[in-house]
Amino acid sequence: MLRRLWSSRPYAIDLGLLLLRISAAYLIMTHGWPKLIHFAERADSFQDPIGLGKAVSLSLALFAEFFCGAFLLVGLFSRIVLIPLMVNMMVIVFVVHGPKPLGDKELSLFYLISFVCLFLSGPGRYSVDNLLKK
Repeated sequence: MLRRLWSSRPYAIDLGLLLLRISAAYLIMTHGWPKLIHFAERADSFQDPIGLGKAVSLSLALFAEFFCGAFLLVGLFSRIVLIPLMVNMMVIVFVVHGPKPLGDKELSLFYLISFVCLFLSGPGRYSVDNLLKK
């Protein structure tokens, strides 16, 4: 009984990766969607944490959160699209919320950890990347 509880079946690992990938992608897309539909209104007031300009910073955050999130959702070019997502979260965690207490950056830190785990493990069996590999 305990041996069964502690062992991992390959399908269980792939289901776990699927759940992590879909939930992280969908949730990050909910942050990107408002940036997409209100781009013009937010372009002048968006933070510019690394000095690229407000519109450029908003564009990069929108690209990572919505478009890369959409690719990650279906598991297409997963490791490639995880790079902008991880960079986006690193800027938020270490630059935007850097001096703030952990409570202010825990959501971004959790996204970062999730994206790093997916980057290291790959998207799993249930992804478009896996279909293309065959």
